[in-house]
Amino acid sequence: MIGKNILPKGLFGRALLILVLPTVLIQMVMAYIFFSRHWDNVTRYMSHALSGEMVFLTSQLRTMPPEYHTRMIADFEMATGIAVFREPANAFSGSFASQDFPEFRARLASLLHAPFTVRRISDDALIEVRIAFDDYTLRLLVTVKRLESRTTIIYLSWMMGVSVLFLIIAVLFLRNQIRPINRLAEAADDFGRGMDSPDFRPGGAREVRKAARAFIVMKERIFRQVRTRTEMLASISHDLRTPLTRMKLQLAMLADSDAARELKDDVQQMEHMIQEYLDFVRGEGGEEASQTALDALLADVVEDYRRLKADVRLAARAPVQAAIKVSAFRRMLHNVIDNALRYGKRCEVSLVKSVNYCEILVDDEGEGIPQEKREEVFRPFSRLDASRNLKSAGVGLGLTIARDIAQAHGGSITLDTSPKAGLRVRIRLPL
Repeated sequence: MIGKNILPKGLFGRALLILVLPTVLIQMVMAYIFFSRHWDNVTRYMSHALSGEMVFLTSQLRTMPPEYHTRMIADFEMATGIAVFREPANAFSGSFASQDFPEFRARLASLLHAPFTVRRISDDALIEVRIAFDDYTLRLLVTVKRLESRTTIIYLSWMMGVSVLFLIIAVLFLRNQIRPINRLAEAADDFGRGMDSPDFRPGGAREVRKAARAFIVMKERIFRQVRTRTEMLASISHDLRTPLTRMKLQLAMLADSDAARELKDDVQQMEHMIQEYLDFVRGEGGEEASQTALDALLADVVEDYRRLKADVRLAARAPVQAAIKVSAFRRMLHNVIDNALRYGKRCEVSLVKSVNYCEILVDDEGEGIPQEKREEVFRPFSRLDASRNLKSAGVGLGLTIARDIAQAHGGSITLDTSPKAGLRVRIRLPL
C-alpha cells in the first residue's frame, strides 16, 4: 500500500520512472564494480610503483660511496620525475607525518627500513616524503597524481553528464508523447460536458492517433443519433399536437357540462404528458455551453419563484464561474425546486464552492424519501406517491431529466437528508 502511494500517479511520471530507474541501477552497479575492483587495484599498483622507486633510491644511496650520491640523485630525478633534496639531519621530524595515502605508507613501511614521513603539501598538489639517513635527510617531492588516478573524476563526470543528457532527452520525448493523450482526455471531457472541441486533431504515436480517430468517429455518430432523434421527435410532436388542437376546438364549441370539463382536463393532461415526454427524450438539443456565473443564475431562478409568491429562499451563494448550457441548467433547477415545493411546501437553495467542484443544495421541509427508495425516484416514469392526478404530481420525469442534465455537464445529483428534516438534493458540478 505504501509503495502505491510513492509511485507516480501520472503516465508521464511512470514512463519516466521506467526509463530512469534501470539506468540508475546500471550506473550504481558499474560504480560499485569500478570502485571495489578497479579503483583498489589501480591504487595498489600506483603505491607499489612509487614506493619501489623510492626504496630503490635509498638502497643505492646507502650502498654507494658519498661522492656518487649527487650523480645518482640527478639520474633518478631524470628517470622518475621525482624531485630529490638533501637536507640536514635535523630537518627530519615526526611532526611532518600524516595519515594520508595509507596504502602507500603501508607499502613503504614494509620495504623501507628507515624512519620516514608522508604528507600532502602545496594545496594538496604535491606529496612530500622525508627519509632519515645517518648524516642527512632525504626529501622527495612527487605530484599527487602518482598516487591518485584522475580516472575516477573523469568517470564520474562522464557518467553524470551522460545521465543528465539522457534525462533531458527522455523528458522532452515523453512530454511530446504525453501531450496528445492529454489533448484527447480534454476533448473527451469537453464532449462529456456538452462542449465541442473544434481544434482537436489526432496526433502523437500511432496508437494515440488511432484512439483519437475512434473518438472523433464516435462523437460524430452520437451527434447524428441525437440529431435524428430530435428531428423524429419534432415530427411526432407535430403529429400529436394536431389532433389535440382539433379536440380542444371541438370541446370549446360544446356546451359547458361536467363531461366537457372532464374531457378538457384529459386533453390538458395529455398535452402536459406529451411535453414532459418530449423534454425527456429531447435532452439538451443543440444548445452550446458557455461560461456563466452560477451564483447570478441561481439568484435569478430564485427571484422567478419569489415573483410567483413561492416560498423559495437563497440561503448562501459563492461566486462561481462554470461552462454550462444555460437553458438546460435552468430546466434542471426548475425541476428540482418544483419537486421540493410540491412535497415540501417551501425550500432553501445554497451554492457552495470547493477546490475542484461546486455544489447546489436544495433543502425542503417535507417528509423526505426513505434511503432505500432514493435511487428509484431517478428512474423514468417513477413516482413514489400513489396519486395519479397529474396536476398534483407529474409523470415521473422531473428528477430523471435533472440527473440527465447534470451528468451531461460532467456532474451528479444525489439525495440526502436535509438539516430541515426534509429532503436535500445535492447537485455537484466539476470546476
